[in-house]
Amino acid sequence: MAKQSAEVVVEGLKKILISEEQELDEEVQAKVEILIAELQGKKHGPHLHCKDPDARKLDHGFHFFKTNIFDAHPEFFRELAEGQHPKFLVVACSDSRVSPSVVLNFKPGEAFESRNIANMVPQFDQIRHTEIGAVIEYAIKSLQVDNILIMGHSRCGGIERLMKLPDHTQTFDFIDEWVKIGLPAKKKVLQEAGDLPFEEQLTLCEKESVRNSMGNLLTYPFVRDAVVNGNLTLRGGYYDFVNGTFEQWKMCTKPCH
Repeated sequence: MAKQSAEVVVEGLKKILISEEQELDEEVQAKVEILIAELQGKKHGPHLHCKDPDARKLDHGFHFFKTNIFDAHPEFFRELAEGQHPKFLVVACSDSRVSPSVVLNFKPGEAFESRNIANMVPQFDQIRHTEIGAVIEYAIKSLQVDNILIMGHSRCGGIERLMKLPDHTQTFDFIDEWVKIGLPAKKKVLQEAGDLPFEEQLTLCEKESVRNSMGNLLTYPFVRDAVVNGNLTLRGGYYDFVNGTFEQWKMCTKPCH
């Protein structure tokens, strides 16, 4: 099955990148052939990590983890190997400065995570946005998490793009349609704080977008049922990496303390 899948990808690359309609120069063609050969499992000389600083970074990172964490806690990781039982599903931004496991000090196995541009959750739709729908469904139905946390953050590029739409100075294939999930948040901010400086509007929208996604979570029948039955708490969070602060709020049917 894996081989067949790779063959399909290879054929697709050949059609897209080496077609009669596209006249590629010899250098580009050679590089494309190397990529195709890699997908087919053919080697083009040794992969020398000593000449690849990015590969060394990955190797050194794993070596640190293996030596200082994995090998230091064998019983903990043996238990994890048998299964995961996280209490949280965390939906966070893809921003490299916003790692939930680092910011909230989650240990392996404590948080099931999904990251995307501007930490958004769309409304339930079995045709569009199935990737995040699958994450939410697995977290609720299979892992039975107790909490879903939507974690926003300061200086979010996705929220800035949302607030600047429509903007024809730069074209994106995916981003603009994605961040439009947050249009209700943008509308509320402009109605209530349209006279404020743009930077302050951004901060307000970063937080309001979290609330918008929390509301969208309730359009998922299995999420709504779990919340109504008292088995799930929806949480919003905002990490300000400029000032080093974190604030949170929650939505639940049980007494919220």
